[in-house]
Amino acid sequence: MKTLKSMRLQIGVFGRTNAGKSSLLNRVTNQEISIVSDVAGTTTDVVEKSMELLPVGPVTFLDTAGLDDKTELGEKRVEKTMKIVNRIDVAIIVCDYNGISNYEKELIAKFEELKIPYLIVINKIDEQKLTEEKYNEIFKIVNDDRRILKTSVIQDNDIVFKFKEALVKLLPDDFVNSPKIAGDLVPEKSTVILVIPIDKEAPKGRIILPQVQTIRDLLDSNCMPYVVKETELKQALGNLKTPPALVITDSQAFKTVSEIVPENIPLTSFSILFARLKGDLDEFVNGAAAIENLKDGDCVLILESCTHHAIEDDIGRVKIPNLLRKRTGKNLVIHNYAGHDFPDVKDYKLIIHCGACMTNRREVLSRILIANQAGIPITNYGVAISYCLGILPRAVKIFAK
Repeated sequence: MKTLKSMRLQIGVFGRTNAGKSSLLNRVTNQEISIVSDVAGTTTDVVEKSMELLPVGPVTFLDTAGLDDKTELGEKRVEKTMKIVNRIDVAIIVCDYNGISNYEKELIAKFEELKIPYLIVINKIDEQKLTEEKYNEIFKIVNDDRRILKTSVIQDNDIVFKFKEALVKLLPDDFVNSPKIAGDLVPEKSTVILVIPIDKEAPKGRIILPQVQTIRDLLDSNCMPYVVKETELKQALGNLKTPPALVITDSQAFKTVSEIVPENIPLTSFSILFARLKGDLDEFVNGAAAIENLKDGDCVLILESCTHHAIEDDIGRVKIPNLLRKRTGKNLVIHNYAGHDFPDVKDYKLIIHCGACMTNRREVLSRILIANQAGIPITNYGVAISYCLGILPRAVKIFAK
C-alpha cells in the first residue's frame, strides 16, 4: 500500500529560473518528471512527485516555478510558489556560480522564521568556478557547511548520494523520530477500545483515514485494538476481563461514549490524538478556552485542510457551529474555509482547525504560527467538541502522564 501523502516528508525545491531545480529533481528521482529547458519559465506550476527516497523513506518533492519568473504569468506562478512554503518540512534552494540574490535571501529569511531546515545547492560549478567572494556571501548567511552543497547536477555522477547525505543531516526531529499516534500512551500488550460510529460520514465499505492509521499504530506498538460501534460499547466493556488501557472515540460520539465509559478508564478522541500528532495539543487546548469569551457577532473560522463533499449533518459546517452556539448562547458568525491556502484571519476571534488527516504537521504548525502572530486563538475539531461538551479535562488527562 502506498504511503499517504500527508505522512510523507514534503521537500520544496526553490530557485531562480534555469538554476537547475528541475534537473536536480530529475536526477534524484531518476525520472523525467520536470521539463528541462534553457527557456526561462519552463516550470510554470508546482510539480509534485512522491517516491521512496532511501534511506530517508517516503517523500514528496514539490518543484516550483522560478522566483524571478518574468513571463506574462510570472507573478501568479511565483505567488503559487510562495504558498507552498507553509506545507513543506525541508527546503532546497538551487542557485549557480553567480551565488544568491535577494530572491534567495528573502526565502532564507522566511525559512528561518518558520524554522524550516534548508539546503543550498550551488549548481553548474563545471561551467564556471564559484568565487571565494560568492561562497563567503552564502556562508555568511547560512553559517553552516552542512547546508551548502557545491556540485554540477548534470555532470556529477555522485550527486544523488551527496544530496541524500546532505538531506539526512537536515531532517527535522519530528520526522526522524516518527511520533506515534497512540501507541506511546499505553503499555505493550494492552487492550485499546476504538469506538467508530458507522454514520453518514463513514465511507461505504471503509472507515475513515485517522481511524485506520490509529489501528495500524496500535498494532505496530504491540497493542490489541478492539473496534466497536458506540451501540456495542457497553457490551464490549463487559466482555473484557480487565478494563482497557484506553478508549478512543470518534469526536461525534464523545458525549455518548463518555457516559458509558467509567471515569477510571482513560478516554480521548481520534481528533485529539491527531492534534498532538499533526499540530500542538497544548496550543489547541489553550485556544479552546477562547470559546468561553465569544460574544454576539463574533466571527469564527472553521478551517479544513481538504475539500470534500459536505453532507447534511457535516461536522465542520453543522455540528460544530451548533455546539458553539449552544455552549455560548451567542449569535456567532461562522465561516468555513477549505484547502491549503490560508485566508486573512485578522477579523476572527477564534480558529478551529480540522483533524488534519490529509495534511502534514509542518502545514498545521505554520497555521498555528500565523494565528499566533495575528493574536488569534486556535484549536481543533476534537478539542473544541470536548470543550463544548464539558469533558475536555478528561479527554486530555492521559497526555499529562
